[in-house]
Amino acid sequence: MKNPLRRTLRKAAHEGLRRALAFLPREARFELYRRMVDCDPQPDPRLRLKIAETQDELEACFRLLHDAYVASGFMKPDPSGLRVTPYHALPTTTTLCASFDGEVVGTMSLIREGMFGFPLQSAFDLGAVRARQGRIAEISALAVHPRFRRTGGAILFPLMKFMYEYCTRFFDTRHLVIAVHPHKAELYESLLLFERLQQHVVGCYDFAGGAPAVGATLDLDHARVAFESLYGRRSPRRNLHRYFVLERLPHIEWPERPLHTTNDPVMTPALLDWFFNQRTKVFESLDLRRRLLLHAAYREADYASVLPPLPGGTQPQPALRRHPRFSLACPARVLTDGSEPDDAVSVQVVDVSAGGFRAIAPRPLPLDTPAWAWVDLGPGLRARMRVTPVHAARPDTPRSVGFRIDEADAVWRGAVAALQAGRTHRELVQACQGSVPPARCRPVHASVGGAGTTQPVVRTLAG
Repeated sequence: MKNPLRRTLRKAAHEGLRRALAFLPREARFELYRRMVDCDPQPDPRLRLKIAETQDELEACFRLLHDAYVASGFMKPDPSGLRVTPYHALPTTTTLCASFDGEVVGTMSLIREGMFGFPLQSAFDLGAVRARQGRIAEISALAVHPRFRRTGGAILFPLMKFMYEYCTRFFDTRHLVIAVHPHKAELYESLLLFERLQQHVVGCYDFAGGAPAVGATLDLDHARVAFESLYGRRSPRRNLHRYFVLERLPHIEWPERPLHTTNDPVMTPALLDWFFNQRTKVFESLDLRRRLLLHAAYREADYASVLPPLPGGTQPQPALRRHPRFSLACPARVLTDGSEPDDAVSVQVVDVSAGGFRAIAPRPLPLDTPAWAWVDLGPGLRARMRVTPVHAARPDTPRSVGFRIDEADAVWRGAVAALQAGRTHRELVQACQGSVPPARCRPVHASVGGAGTTQPVVRTLAG
């Protein structure tokens, strides 16, 4: 039997099964899906999960995604054989890949909120999600090789576990959002406990070639508790709580994190040029607004030569701040002058610069009052500084406080210098080796607890 005919028959069988299941009550359908879970805590040793960062890895992911989208009718074939979107060019997007025996067989992209917003914002309102505390990331560009789609989730579940751990331990994300075809929506609702952003289906979702779509969200803080309640007593291979939260897969290669950064950018000038100018025409298709934003994101001279050109007379937007800011997730303590040591306030630093930082505080702090701050910038790497809270309460983060740095120590200066020099996560590791004491510059995964650790290490303040 030829492959096209086999695919047609298989698609017809799946459609028939879906229609049959539609007659069951919702809870009965959900329970049936949960009984079909097969998450192997000891997958094949040939499986490898990591961030796609090389040209070959990224090309394999984009090719796999292209073929999956074409087969599903979500896009027309592209001459490049790749599906590459403008979001893949951003430093706030991370592409995960699963390889089996050296071949990329699964991929997924995590898009943190950046200058382009989220793809699904074009069709869904995220107001209710934004009203809650915590950062948001969109799951996008998910594809699994056809050879592994009927193997009980042998690739999909490890890839989803990688995504869950990466978001909760390294990406500093609380809320996930996703846009999926209506036929797939119940799998996310029943197995992963996603909730719909709205009840009605969007009939034409442009980001997926005009296919219908359902928007959904998952609060990862609540999901951990809900997973335990729902799956805690099920057998190991059907226990998604144990699989996602407690198990540790040695197949996952975690990125080195000498500092508590929240992004792992990989796009060098050469990679941007290859994927967005040479292999595809993504940069050529961008409107002026997005071109300006890209020039604002990549200000170095060697990036300017590969970014989409600006119309004659148009200049890149000037920097909004004197010092560039970097997204981190660092535990810290602040002790206002005149206070007792026991009155030190624990805060979470969310972005830093050479001249200041922004933190989330549990309660208002006195403004314009000098203080001491101790910030854990990385594993075993603590800065001690004189600071002054100078402004508070941004509309999008009502508990945020801005601090001016009055006197920075060598640790802070060295870390900021490394952040300024390290445009990709690999470059950051190298920069830390030159500006941070070697004994203190360690991969973050060396400091993460073993099985049973459920909180990211960046949220635990060392003594």
